[in-house]
Amino acid sequence: MTSLFEAPAGPVLPKARTGVAGLDEITGGGLPEGRSTLVTGGTGCGKTLLGLQFLVAGAREYGEPGVLVTFEESAEKVTANVASLGFGLDQLQKEGLLAIHAFRPQPAAVAEVGEFDFEPLFLLLDDAIRRIGARRVMLDTIEALFAAFKSEAVVRAELGRLFRWLEDREVTAIVTGERGDNDALSRYGIEEYVSDCVIALGHHLHEEVATRRLQVVKYRGSAHETNQYPFLISARGFTVLPVTGVGLDYPASEERISTGVPRLDYMLSGGLFRGSTVLVSGAAGTGKTTLGAHLINATCAGRAGAAGPARGIRRRGDPQHALDRPGPAALGGRGAAAHLGGPADRVRPRNPPGRRVRAARRAQARSRSGRRDRQPPAGAHPGRGDLDAGPQVPPVQDPRDHLHGDHRDRAGR
Repeated sequence: MTSLFEAPAGPVLPKARTGVAGLDEITGGGLPEGRSTLVTGGTGCGKTLLGLQFLVAGAREYGEPGVLVTFEESAEKVTANVASLGFGLDQLQKEGLLAIHAFRPQPAAVAEVGEFDFEPLFLLLDDAIRRIGARRVMLDTIEALFAAFKSEAVVRAELGRLFRWLEDREVTAIVTGERGDNDALSRYGIEEYVSDCVIALGHHLHEEVATRRLQVVKYRGSAHETNQYPFLISARGFTVLPVTGVGLDYPASEERISTGVPRLDYMLSGGLFRGSTVLVSGAAGTGKTTLGAHLINATCAGRAGAAGPARGIRRRGDPQHALDRPGPAALGGRGAAAHLGGPADRVRPRNPPGRRVRAARRAQARSRSGRRDRQPPAGAHPGRGDLDAGPQVPPVQDPRDHLHGDHRDRAGR
């Protein structure tokens, strides 16, 4: 798949691949490297799963160890939650590619007095980053740090300080957050402003059908797709479906195949492209199915010709072929199947409709001529016996008898 982004005029922002199918196409290569990304959404939208898949892909596929700091769950619970997805967090920790820490602040024990300090969190992160050489960090979720603080100024200042600290360490960070009231992107309305990239996850219900959607709301220093894209959470993890974010870039065949109708092939400059999809539209009885049958017949005849002449099968160009002359096979009438398996004489109707019509017309003409010959002369009156007998009606005969009689009359004349 190829993204629809135009070629940039200047230097490209370094990006870190997420390992999430479809997300790298939407973002033009991944998340901003060395910067912080906010992943926000409601309950059950997949925020934590997206961040964990980002860490696991970095450790296994791109050689970038990661650090996970969870503020609400224990390390054991997080490991058990994604065990069915095959992430293998325990094995990654043993190999020194992942570090998981549970940092649980107690809002009841915190008072908003004096200067607020994140120094204990910074020390924990700094130790984990240095110990395994981490290049990726995930914080889940950021609102748990500010549960006891209501001052917007304090929250904004400390968030900015946290993101600057992560940027100074040159790590690519994902910070998960909760949506606020009235469908706001974040609870405090500040997190999206101090982040370099914002990804919003949603869970929509329309006509009793649930759909998960992802949208890149903000991306500093890079172009990105702005539409909402459906995504799935399956046994393989997080998968985005970039319906309009990818281009139709794939090899196409220039070989043409016959439609089975010579004049239509001429109109199409040789036929249809192999591997293409063609829509045949029309009202009832316009020949859609018949055209498809011609295509199938021409394809089968071509394969049989490539393998050698087969018994009972005629190739195009042979005398009396169904596609080279009109007949019952081309029209789908009686004897079509027999025509494909033998000479045309075998399927010729015994008494074609046109011959029967002509014979019947000649019989009617002869009948009218006979009645005129039996008319009485002028001034004569019919006898009593003629009135009792009634009008004389010629007997109905087989049209073919009249046809043979007509030939005999012409020969006598």
